[in-house]
Amino acid sequence: MKLFKQLLVAPAALGLLAPVAATAAELNLDGVNKYASEEQVTSISQFSDVKPTDWAYQALSNLIERYGCVAGYPDGTYKGARAMTRFEAAALLNACLDRVTEVTDELKKLMAEFEKELAILKGRVDGLEAKVGELEANQFSTTTKLKGIATFTIGGASNGYVGAFAPVTVNANNTLQQAATIVSGQQAEKVAFNYDVRLMLDTSFTGKDLLRTTLRSGNFGGSVFGANGSALLETAFQEEAGSDVVSIDRLFYQFPIGENFTGTFGAKVRQDDMLAMWPSVYPTDSILDRFTLAGANGAYNLNLGAGAGIWYEKEGFSLSVSYVSNEYAAPYSYQQNTVVNGVTTGGGLGDGSTTTVQVGYAAKNWGAAFAYNYTEAASILGGITTLPTEVNVYNVNGTNNYGFSAYWQPEQAGWLPSISAGVGASQYNGSNSSDDTWSWMVGLQWADAVIKGNAFGIGLGENNTDVNQFGLEVWYKFQVTDNISVTPAIFWIENGGFDYSARTTDDSFGAVLKTTFKF
Repeated sequence: MKLFKQLLVAPAALGLLAPVAATAAELNLDGVNKYASEEQVTSISQFSDVKPTDWAYQALSNLIERYGCVAGYPDGTYKGARAMTRFEAAALLNACLDRVTEVTDELKKLMAEFEKELAILKGRVDGLEAKVGELEANQFSTTTKLKGIATFTIGGASNGYVGAFAPVTVNANNTLQQAATIVSGQQAEKVAFNYDVRLMLDTSFTGKDLLRTTLRSGNFGGSVFGANGSALLETAFQEEAGSDVVSIDRLFYQFPIGENFTGTFGAKVRQDDMLAMWPSVYPTDSILDRFTLAGANGAYNLNLGAGAGIWYEKEGFSLSVSYVSNEYAAPYSYQQNTVVNGVTTGGGLGDGSTTTVQVGYAAKNWGAAFAYNYTEAASILGGITTLPTEVNVYNVNGTNNYGFSAYWQPEQAGWLPSISAGVGASQYNGSNSSDDTWSWMVGLQWADAVIKGNAFGIGLGENNTDVNQFGLEVWYKFQVTDNISVTPAIFWIENGGFDYSARTTDDSFGAVLKTTFKF
């Protein structure tokens, strides 16, 4: 404090002590008496001759508001343009020093009163500084964030089956030598316990771009809920191998181009990674995978492989264009079914490279999109359960897929659910054009159902290939904590199972309990 006073007083003191020859009139003692005797000013607006445009306006305002040590003349003026006498300077300086001293004394009293609390806070701050230093020294990366999701499922499905795939040549007279697969009949286990783990490394170099690397592993491959099973779960979709092998599930880079464009390219990028909007609010982590495709199973086949795309987005309107090569095809059993001797069997790896165009609009609580997807001829087509006498091979010359999907959700949780709906159609080119397929779905979800944070949902829809496959799922998600949820569910799939004794399709009923951990 002594140093502060010395610094504050020194300039004025030098001026006050300088030898000056002055008369009594020049000192204007009467003016000093009037200046010192007036009440302190509380606002700079009280001075009629001080304007915001004056060069010292802010400094004068600070002296008044912070220290209250500025006085004026009886006529309500400050007279900032006239010369200041040494007596006036002494009066002003004395008033300011008194105020500063008062403030300092108050601070000393407060510090003494809260001495213990201040000591505790100082200790905590020192501890935080040490921890921050340790984190900075051992942090994984300054540009990368790690997110993860682990899912455990236990459940089963009646009349379920699991396909073991082996490529063979079908219809040797066909010069194209189209390939298909034989599914050796394996009855699925009545109850299966499976897991799926994904670790996402999101890196940003500019704050606006994204490099995503996803590691994935699971064991759904031999389960009725896996990619080759009769009741494909969303969790198991596109899980490679499914035999406890960690693999790269995503590897792509996304970046802005100007103000309204976004570009994406990668060695492992999925169709929906390159869409400006997703035309459904039915949760993509629900139960059966068929209800997470916005009703247009052909248009939104979620092909995964090397690809690139670009989208334009402005004021809710968007246009997306993308291409994904055929790394391996999307395993939709209900999209690639084949009839053999009157029996519909599960399809296998079915899609080739895809080119997708989507036009969409997303408002505050509703949205809609139209999608077109051209799927090139695949190298592996269809699926059969017995050595065929006739095989209906799909996608010989490519497929044109169309979809229209929309959603609406209430602004606040209540009795009204969010509604998602969509329809889709697939047109097969060439000799098999008569085997065109279509699909539709409706998804309802009630947020904060019964308990805040929980959710209740119903999904229903149909996939029409050679036979109708109507499906229904009902689920309730318990949000145990912010990072843990438990979802029991039941489902039914018309013609979704296989009766091995009669060699015919049959309905499939099932139940599953899913536990999800996010971190």
